[in-house]
Amino acid sequence: MIIMEPIGYVRAQRTRAEDDNWGGAEAAIVVDDSFDPECLLGIEEFSHAEILFYFDQVDPQKIVSGARHPRNNPQWPRIGIFAQRGKNRPNRIGSTIIRVLRREGRTLYVAELDAIDGTPVLDIKPVMQEFLPRQRVHQPQWSHEIMRDYWSRENPVV
Repeated sequence: MIIMEPIGYVRAQRTRAEDDNWGGAEAAIVVDDSFDPECLLGIEEFSHAEILFYFDQVDPQKIVSGARHPRNNPQWPRIGIFAQRGKNRPNRIGSTIIRVLRREGRTLYVAELDAIDGTPVLDIKPVMQEFLPRQRVHQPQWSHEIMRDYWSRENPVV
């Protein structure tokens, strides 16, 4: 058994999980007081960070361990849970690369974190170009379709 304690929590305006319109969303990650106040020192020198978090509001009864249609849409192929990024996964771990906005003590302000208010954060890692794919990324057509509105803005700024 693996036991993890959150390093902090998300503070965001969104309070419920939604499938789309995460573009431009800003949030804060507040690291727990048990960590040294300098735990985030230097993170603001990176343009992006990877946030690992726990989908704590997913009903355990809805966890998928086999295959399903992404977003339960029969127009898309039935695929295994590990071939998609849905939240109803066995260990309920989410991962997103965010834009770093600024740091204030133990608080990291970020853009485009697709986690809701109160979400437990498991880890924060700076994104380094050397850890990104070294070859061309390819993916099936349905995955482009599913992501079409994911990063669009819910309320575009005029």
